[in-house]
Amino acid sequence: MGSRRLFPRRLGLPGRAGVALFAAGLGLMSPFAAAPASAQTADAPAGTWATPPPLGPGDAPPADTGRPDTTYKKKNECVQRSLGQNVEINFRPWGQEYLQLDKAQEIVRAATGSVGGNQKVAVIDTGVTPHPWFQGRVESGGDYVATPDNGAEPGLQDCDGHGTEVAGIIAGNPQDPKVGFIGVAPDAHIVSYRQLSENYAKDDNPQPPAAPPSGGPSQPPASGQSQQPPASSGNQLPPSSGGGTGGGSGTAPQQDNKGDNRQLQKEGTAGTLNTLAQIIRGIADTHRAGVINMSVDHCRAGTAPGDIQEGERKVQAAVHYAAENNIVVVAAAGNVSENCPQNDQADPNKPKSIVTPPWFSDDVLSVGAIQEDGGVAPFSVHGPWVGVAAPGTKIVSLDPAEHSTGLANLTIANGNPSPIQGTSFAAPYVAGVAALVRSMFPNMNARDVVKRLKATAQHPAAPGGRDNFVGYGVIDPVAALTANLPGDTGNLSLPKPVVQEAKLPPADGISSTPMIVALAGTGGGVAALLITLFVVHTIRRNRSGSPPAR
Repeated sequence: MGSRRLFPRRLGLPGRAGVALFAAGLGLMSPFAAAPASAQTADAPAGTWATPPPLGPGDAPPADTGRPDTTYKKKNECVQRSLGQNVEINFRPWGQEYLQLDKAQEIVRAATGSVGGNQKVAVIDTGVTPHPWFQGRVESGGDYVATPDNGAEPGLQDCDGHGTEVAGIIAGNPQDPKVGFIGVAPDAHIVSYRQLSENYAKDDNPQPPAAPPSGGPSQPPASGQSQQPPASSGNQLPPSSGGGTGGGSGTAPQQDNKGDNRQLQKEGTAGTLNTLAQIIRGIADTHRAGVINMSVDHCRAGTAPGDIQEGERKVQAAVHYAAENNIVVVAAAGNVSENCPQNDQADPNKPKSIVTPPWFSDDVLSVGAIQEDGGVAPFSVHGPWVGVAAPGTKIVSLDPAEHSTGLANLTIANGNPSPIQGTSFAAPYVAGVAALVRSMFPNMNARDVVKRLKATAQHPAAPGGRDNFVGYGVIDPVAALTANLPGDTGNLSLPKPVVQEAKLPPADGISSTPMIVALAGTGGGVAALLITLFVVHTIRRNRSGSPPAR
């Protein structure tokens, strides 16, 4: 598609939003930029269901053990076949064009010599397959599901295919001008944590480790068996039990047509809020990355003000800890599913669904999804915690199948191929832009990076420049990298702002001829009236012999 139009119809907004959208695209105005830190939170009044209870003095994130908190057993085989079908190699995904990523990348490259090469983004997901288009820029962060059964390092096996697609949007780099796809920050490094998998489930009958011979070292369990996690902390993991039920060419179910519906703590899957909090804490303690992307969510029904679950509290403490330790925390806003209904109730402060981590919007930048026409994707969960939005449909990214060297544009749902879509894939667009901003402005702290992304977004026509659908609007990478904002401090060495071309759409096919005729007739009538008044006035003056009044 062509250049993006900074025009309100992109977001399905009334015409009065046009000025705000255009000015935001140029970075000339921002209702958020001068707001205090407390204004970063959801706009809901205190004490509502939409606002989490504040952390107490004794609330702290759990220490990172570096391993699963239970034993999981593989129930399906990993992704084993390419998920690309009729992918046009030279075609640029619409999300890239919409966000003008090529221009943003040119700006960063000119200023720093690379496009995010000095940045690390932690991807907490289903693991990342080391696709060749990462050029070795994927590091092992840890594995909180099981020891990879393919000999890979912890976190570098992706049985579900989800984490590789997410990481590809952030940092995939084909290094081939014939390939249209490219990641947002194609020189950045990925630190991969496997924290979730729908191909693993809790093992209710784990095999105890074999007793070591007298005087000798312990023996590994027999093939096909698993063992309880060791009592001590560290990086030792229970091995995968292997086996699986998938066929040799099978690929396990992943997302569905309504958007990615994977959930933490869902029955029959691996991944808990506890290990998510541990990983976040570990990243903050070790400073492994400057940006965290979490395309994983936990959704539950809203109950009453002040209600919060134990695991949610741990994640709340962890994201606050990370933000205070100068880490940008990005999360998918969540997808509508049978167990996560849309927040379409009359009172937005009493949501049907509460989604974690986005709920903790003081410290998390949550990302909703838009579709190709600029409207909000129907699967994107609404809420006062939504921060910004990004493309989330018709996704193209790196193929997660092992040994693949191409692209994927499909996922498998109940054995059938379907397009890749979900807020899971909108979030990495924002995480990638956050990495570019951190590369461009290395002295800018994490909270100011989040402010900048919100302030330069294409604001919706809503009070305060935000709503519960797209937050502060669709991100604008070029504006985020070039805008001079109220409250900017220090020497940011800003490049010259780039004015993006605004291609206004036609007037919905309505002919302008009647308007022209009407205006011409009106103008002629006014002219005739003026001439008549002048003539009448002249005649009366000539008839009166007295001089005019002075």
